[in-house]
Parts: sequence; C-alpha cells; structure tokens
Amino acid sequence: MMIRPDTLAAIKAGEVDLAFRRWDRPRVLVGTKLRTRVGLIEVTSVDRVAATRITATEARRAGAPDLAQLRKMLEGKSDRPVWRVGLRHAGADPREALRASAPDADEVATIRARLDRLDAASAIGPWTRATLAIIDRSPTVRAPDLAAELGRDTPTFKRDVRKLKEIGLTESLDIGYRLSPRGIAIVDAESDAPRTDREPAPEGTPLPRIGAPATRALRAEGIWTLEQVRELSEEHLARLHGVGPVAVTLLKATLADRGWTLAD
Repeated sequence: MMIRPDTLAAIKAGEVDLAFRRWDRPRVLVGTKLRTRVGLIEVTSVDRVAATRITATEARRAGAPDLAQLRKMLEGKSDRPVWRVGLRHAGADPREALRASAPDADEVATIRARLDRLDAASAIGPWTRATLAIIDRSPTVRAPDLAAELGRDTPTFKRDVRKLKEIGLTESLDIGYRLSPRGIAIVDAESDAPRTDREPAPEGTPLPRIGAPATRALRAEGIWTLEQVRELSEEHLARLHGVGPVAVTLLKATLADRGWTLAD
C-alpha cells in the first residue's frame, strides 16, 4: 500500500487516520504493519464502502482538503470498489534498533552463516560480501552505479540489498546506501585487517528520508544532519532547488519529534 510522504508525516502526527483506495480486493489485512520512512504504520480496519457514503469528516481524516477533492481522487479505476482503511502510527521500525546494535561473537557467527546461506541459494553465485564491500567503500552512491560496477542489473541488486537490510546490515538512503554499525562490525569481523580508513558518518542526527532531489540539494549545501537543518529558516530551505513543501514538512516533523524547530 503506497502512502505519500506528507500523508505519512500526518499519520505519525495523529492528523490522519484513514485512507481510501479503489481495489478489486483488499490489499492489506487488519493488523498489518507497514514499514515506512516514518516507522511502522498499522492497519486498524478495512471496510468496503460506497463512494457516495463517504463523509466530509472522513475526507478530512484521510488528509483531503475537502470531500470534493477526495471524490475526484477516487474517480480513477471507477470499476473497482472503494475500501476505507484505518491507519495509525505504531512506533519505530525495529530494524532501526537492530542496525545500531553491536553483535557479540555468537551473533557474528550466526550472521555469517546466514550470509553463507544467501550465497548458496543465489542463482548468480556468492554476492553478499561483494555487496557489503561496495557499500562500505561507496556509501551514498546511487544503486544503479553500484550495480553497474558489480556487473549486475539494478532491480536484482536492490532486491539483494533489501535482504541485507532485513538482518540489520545496511541502511537505505534517499541516494544510495550505507553500512549500519552492525554491518560494519560484520565486515570487520570477516577481515584479517579491519579498515582504518573508513570515512566516519557525519556527527549528529542523520537526515530523514525526504526524497532524492531534496537530499541532493542539502548535500550541495554541506548539510548532512538535523543539527545543521535546525540552523536554517523555512524560507532558506524553500529557496533550495529540489526542496519542496513535502520535504520541508518532513524535516519540520522530524525536528519536532526531538523538540527542535527551524530557525526564525
């Protein structure tokens, strides 16, 4: 179930708790927890409704400006029924804590065995260590560039990186990837001489996922952390080419989570 970034921010803030979709059948189940850029979003209800029975209050709860706009959005795929989906923010993605945790010796052995199994099951042969190595060497580089360097197509490369992400070894960015602290521990544990030239991540709180154009714009300004963002005004952000209203909303919401605001 695709949800717009600005809607995700509104769900996290408690301002939106419904969504309406035209599906031939329900695509989510009650209790499903969707992994999103703002954490887990839980599906609390799924009901078939007549489009003509949707109320103005429900439209606002779905983040629409008014009922007319919601009905216009639902005009597409009119041959399919309308489903009303209840949503709530259900906390942080547990993979965040997993990525930050340092594995002990037993966990290192378990993870290395799992990587061996992924390699053994692959039609292209061993790929896990090469993928970890290239992300370690080239963090924040576009996935197509990394895939090309390995002689792979982008879709299957990205699929395999997601497998590493599931066990807490990598983190997806708006542009490229980076190894998590857990991933760095595994890579170093497998090396006779752990890297000492690894460029450290910028000190501070990483930027949230705000889209590739906005991320590129901030990087061009030398801005990599929330601490740097809070020194900027909303007007300054809006002047940066690529930083649109949705990105500003997400940045403000992430700052607010920490009790911070943009500069005046």
